[in-house]
Amino acid sequence: MDSCKCPITNEIFEDPVVGDDGHTYERKAVTEWLTRNGTSPITRQPMNIDSLKPNYTVKKMIEELRSVSLPQQAQYRFELDVDIGKTRARPLFQGFGKSIYEVEWINRKGPPIILLKIDGAKANREASFYVQLGCHPNIVRTFGLVQCNPGSVMLLQECAPHGDLSELLRENGFKPTERVLRKIFQQICDAMICLVDNGITHGDLACRNVLVFRLNPIEPKENLVKLTDFGLTRGSTVYSTIDSPSMSTMTIIPVRYAAPEILQNPDRISYSEKSDVYSMGVLMWEACSYGQLPYSSLHSDDD
Repeated sequence: MDSCKCPITNEIFEDPVVGDDGHTYERKAVTEWLTRNGTSPITRQPMNIDSLKPNYTVKKMIEELRSVSLPQQAQYRFELDVDIGKTRARPLFQGFGKSIYEVEWINRKGPPIILLKIDGAKANREASFYVQLGCHPNIVRTFGLVQCNPGSVMLLQECAPHGDLSELLRENGFKPTERVLRKIFQQICDAMICLVDNGITHGDLACRNVLVFRLNPIEPKENLVKLTDFGLTRGSTVYSTIDSPSMSTMTIIPVRYAAPEILQNPDRISYSEKSDVYSMGVLMWEACSYGQLPYSSLHSDDD
């Protein structure tokens, strides 16, 4: 899990900078490297010190992660009504075993947060895994796990000020240019590369699972999206399905976005990097259609 670490020193960033190769490094380490070699540590293409620019996004993420890591929370675990509290009882969203609540910090300052509750599932990894994965600038930040009953998982995550891409395109009149769409797709692909590097299949790539943190329909650089809800399928290595009489997000197949091999044989082995590539194609069509439902001529997912 190296998203928060310099690829040269393998240590957590203190002063992250990005080079014209698109990669982020610790300033001191990459300066010494470029002085000796004059090439990118990763691509080996020519690169100079003048190209280095501060990566404020990564620096802010690390600072916020550290700000919520109290000594007693060294394992990134929190307790409802002790560390955080719901601002209202009803969820912002609820459906198919997934609920999102608006929450706030108790007796401390911190970034805006939400609570994601996944019923019928259990976490397969330590809390630190979810936290470190969120260090990637295009993956939604997770601050840790919240204590709950054994039949569900609760994740404490950052709040996206503009909601999800699907709603923005479909209901709020967001009409990005082709250049902006390309930038959004690039950010999603960068996030997917990180998931693949960590052995994770998303399983449900769609505009509804792309959260928007900055938006500008004309200027590409002023847009920032982050991927969420990865691994919430029966093919997950991140979570395990718990037997439940009700349908959950872990058992439902998003048929309009699913690759043919998943529709034919929806077992764990069918989910792969290749099936995610298929879903990415559907996502791109959805975004270019400004939120139109894929296969809208079909009245039911069963057709």
